[in-house]
Amino acid sequence: MPAPDAPAVPVADGEARAVAALDASGLRYRLVRHGRVRSLAEAAAARKVSPSQVIKTMVVRRGDDDYLFVLVPGDRQISWPLLREVLGVSRLSMPDADVAREVTGFERGTITPFGSTRPWPVVADARVAGRAVSIGAGAHGVAATLDGSKMVLALGATVADITEPEPQG
Repeated sequence: MPAPDAPAVPVADGEARAVAALDASGLRYRLVRHGRVRSLAEAAAARKVSPSQVIKTMVVRRGDDDYLFVLVPGDRQISWPLLREVLGVSRLSMPDADVAREVTGFERGTITPFGSTRPWPVVADARVAGRAVSIGAGAHGVAATLDGSKMVLALGATVADITEPEPQG
């Protein structure tokens, strides 16, 4: 019998769920398998894209059992005031790793809106559209490279300026 805190959907099937969702979306993509990486620079080099083309998928809590995916270019971070303004809310938070896994079916570092166990809304930074991007595909060291504009359309994402540069250092 699984432990009470075990995910309802095994994390190991994350890649299969993500790839099935990508296939079902009709998007053209290239799957890249590169093994675990320790930094944005390593991920970008392994995927043969610039760091700004690596898209981080963040899970954000808006309220009780109300989450969303936020797509952020690798060299940027969420601007909480901008995101709150776009969403029309006064409070947002990041769930811990266990809650993120529970509400998406993915462990932290593998989260993607493609194949999530629940279809949360998606907000994408305006810099995601208009170029090729690389987004995680449900497992460590697996990513899909695809057209960012077509991806945000397929996800029904709200597209807005919601990020700021990562601090240097």
